[in-house]
Amino acid sequence: MLKILNGQSKSITGAAIIISGATLVSRLMGLARDRIFAHYFSAGPILDAYYAAFKIPDLIYNLLIIGALSAGFIPTFTKLFYQGEDKSSAWKLANNILNITAISLLVVSFFGIIFAPSLAPIIAPGFSKTSQDLVATLTRIMFGSTIMLGMSMVIGGMLQSLRTFFLYSLAPIFYNLGIIIGAVLLVPILGISGLAWGVVLGASLHFSLQAYSAYANGYRWKWYFNLKDKNTRLIGKLMIPRTLGLAISQLNLVIITMLASLLPVGSVTIFNFANNLQAVPIGIIGIPFALAVFPVLSAAASQNNIEEFIKNLSSTIRQILFLIIPCAIIILLLRAQIVRVIYGTGKFDWTATIHTADTLAFFALSLFAQALIPLLARAFYALSNTKTPFIIGIISELVGIIAALLLMQPLGVAGLALAFSIASILNLTILSITLRNTLKKIDGEKILSSFYRIILAAIPMAIAIQYAKYPLAKIFNQDYFFGILGQGLVASLIGLAIYGLICYLLRVPELLQIKDSLASRWLQTKNLPTTEPISNNE
Repeated sequence: MLKILNGQSKSITGAAIIISGATLVSRLMGLARDRIFAHYFSAGPILDAYYAAFKIPDLIYNLLIIGALSAGFIPTFTKLFYQGEDKSSAWKLANNILNITAISLLVVSFFGIIFAPSLAPIIAPGFSKTSQDLVATLTRIMFGSTIMLGMSMVIGGMLQSLRTFFLYSLAPIFYNLGIIIGAVLLVPILGISGLAWGVVLGASLHFSLQAYSAYANGYRWKWYFNLKDKNTRLIGKLMIPRTLGLAISQLNLVIITMLASLLPVGSVTIFNFANNLQAVPIGIIGIPFALAVFPVLSAAASQNNIEEFIKNLSSTIRQILFLIIPCAIIILLLRAQIVRVIYGTGKFDWTATIHTADTLAFFALSLFAQALIPLLARAFYALSNTKTPFIIGIISELVGIIAALLLMQPLGVAGLALAFSIASILNLTILSITLRNTLKKIDGEKILSSFYRIILAAIPMAIAIQYAKYPLAKIFNQDYFFGILGQGLVASLIGLAIYGLICYLLRVPELLQIKDSLASRWLQTKNLPTTEPISNNE
């Protein structure tokens, strides 16, 4: 059992499936969490304040941690760990980054806690004074989760470099479990602040699980703090453009929250509920494949093996498109059923359902872009190029903010989602063109060939779902939960069956590749542990 929990994944698709499976469970728990929120609080001032309170801690966390990990730490740690027999330099770097992270977050969180009451009116200018005070209270508590998640993500970076994905993938499940415990058990005891304490509990569980996995793979904590360390300075150099890019992205989310606070009460919650729904397929498809292929791309880039780099990048792009396009169709055509099944309980009424479904529809338009952006961005990071995604991110986010200002009045909160989609599609388009110019080619013929066949299968799928859901509505009683669930589930299965059949007849390579991965030996327990890194061929 210990070998299963801490063993290395041997292939990109295998690693992606491990991450996807665990992420699916985590996302389902996240939806269960949101359903509990909807049941007890609906789309109202309490949840508006809760989601607004996340913005400043999230901003700090993303700027200080995510930028360093994705752009600098993982490639540098991977190179040190696999370049020779002596692993001490890699572990030394890991301890230095972990200690710097912990101290930095402690200092920043201290000031964040002090100035939270001053920040709340800036984050949510449209909220009442009572709601702004609640935002400040929840923000102060949530800074505790920022510290825990920051350290956890550094350890998670080690696990990604080691290709040990199992417990790394389970950590978000425990994070959501902590939040659910906060909503169900802590709120009755502590009041609304129990929601924030649940976040802190979830972050602590997230950290504990990954710390155990790192320990099992040879990591030992030691005090080492050296800002002048050459590898640490390299990470700092690489992370600056990425951090600035994340600053623009996070600022965009803060601005969207500010704009949503100026719309009717509940708009912040509706935007977040719809965003959480559309994040499910991205979390189980786009992110896992990007995480799984990143160490392989980094290795190929470090060896200057551009052919292998392009081969793995092209294959991953096609896998993501094959999986994400049918998900987007299902979400777009069955959005009302999805929203009602997930959130239709307690105080969450039909009006809130309609607004959330409309918002979700506009998010669905850019699912393909959102799923591919993490991969293409990491392709640049593997090439030690963090400036290009930064510049492209600035352009797309600025366009998104302008679009949000123009669309929020005629379309309400749904206009904010449409603006988000416009920015995402623009981001993907420019990233793709720039990456192709950088590499001279990205195997475009294979990508287009697969894309055309996927679309040929997706069109009949969409038609089948659209025409099936109406007679199914007469079979399943739409006044009850299981009736709505049955209608949406059967319509989805009919569509997916048609999609899979046509893809099989068209011999879509991505379908066969997933089939082979599920049937291959890497899924057998006895073969999970290995000391061999993922080879370039794999």
